[in-house]
Amino acid sequence: MATGLMAALCRRGTSVAPFKVGPDYIDPGYHALATGRPGRNLDPVLVGAHRVRGLFGHGAAGAELAVIEGVMGLFDGRLGVPDGTGQPADGSTAHVAGLLGAPVLLVVDTRGQSRSLAALLHGFATFRPGTRLAGVVLNQVGSPRHEQVLRDACEEVGLPVFGALPRRDALAVPSRHLGLVTAAERGAAALAAVDAMATLAATHLDLPAIQAAATPVDPGEPWTPTDELQPDSVTPAARFSHFGSVVQSLSPVIAVAGGSAFSFGYAEHTELLAAAGATVAVFDPLRDEALPAGTAGLVLPGGFPEEHGAALAANAALRSEVAALARAGAPVHAECGGLLYLGRELDGHPMCGVLPAVGRMTPRLRLGYRDAVAVTDSALFATGRRATGHEFHRTAMEPAAGMPPAWRWSAPEPTAEGFVASGVHASYLHTHPAGQPESVARFVAACTRFAADRQGLGVPSVPR
Repeated sequence: MATGLMAALCRRGTSVAPFKVGPDYIDPGYHALATGRPGRNLDPVLVGAHRVRGLFGHGAAGAELAVIEGVMGLFDGRLGVPDGTGQPADGSTAHVAGLLGAPVLLVVDTRGQSRSLAALLHGFATFRPGTRLAGVVLNQVGSPRHEQVLRDACEEVGLPVFGALPRRDALAVPSRHLGLVTAAERGAAALAAVDAMATLAATHLDLPAIQAAATPVDPGEPWTPTDELQPDSVTPAARFSHFGSVVQSLSPVIAVAGGSAFSFGYAEHTELLAAAGATVAVFDPLRDEALPAGTAGLVLPGGFPEEHGAALAANAALRSEVAALARAGAPVHAECGGLLYLGRELDGHPMCGVLPAVGRMTPRLRLGYRDAVAVTDSALFATGRRATGHEFHRTAMEPAAGMPPAWRWSAPEPTAEGFVASGVHASYLHTHPAGQPESVARFVAACTRFAADRQGLGVPSVPR
């Protein structure tokens, strides 16, 4: 519903800033298609509650309206994490709405419900003080009579109805083991789906009333990547200024994998890389047979390489170049899908062979936030650095960790995970760079050193 609402509002000439609560990568891809702006995430667990308003201001700059899609149910989030005031600091939709002072438009699946909807809405409205419900959208309505009964129930509890969506299976977006098929993989079909969602929303939602229900949010000082990197994360060129003007002019090329197989990234990541002094070059491991010219560092984000194993394997020229770059000691940051790509093979398909591990699909879903500690110095983290990340995968690496590993965490069970080897840091753990800006600065500094070494400039080691 959120994607359709965004697209329908844009059709009316309203510029919309799209957001998603939580660590989801897939929905923001559809949001970007709907609005023509980068889909961004608001996740207090990964970036810290203190950054949410600033990140919102950064993403909403220049837009007339922001639409924030929630995660799961209104109050669903990380369990058992208080914020010091007795309120859950759980990263739920209600948590983010409270941080922003934003009203909530509650979308309710009404199948099998009639007047009981009033009791349900009463519970949502009173469960967590400070959560402000602006109104309701009735979803999966069966008939005009059903709609009227539901509207009467909403009136009983004083909540306005902003629309009623009929049951419509034709708009379902195909899914698989980790959720929806990504927009990047569906191409024209994704555009057609977003267009159909917009038509449904425009037909059945009261768009003017929804716009009128929106209230201004004062984000304070908007987040900027440059400010986030101060004072400790000064650009590598400034750090190494006393080694001469040649080093000062270095802007290391950092190649960032994208395309259908590696679409799980946060918009703020490339913004922080650039602010730290890098030249960011995006490439597609499914199509490009060589890394961007002058690559001095490599980012391999998550995605669905397991769905493209044969095609990735067929691009032997690129796999060989990635392996050679890693062997040369270049900094490589690989998360989840990137980890799989660096292994020896994935479900029988040869991969880059950088790591002594084999990836395969499993029936087990690994999902949840992890409070991790870096146990090995790497191009991203110093030993002892703590980070909260998110794990979401059905694949597994055998072995699961190198000697030494990248991380350890204790819950839900004691775990050593990931690989650190030369310049490589590879792990299933997704971190949000806005929550770990020092890791970005450290990574760009390592890439600067690598680029300088190749030119014989002799740059000092990366500061801790």
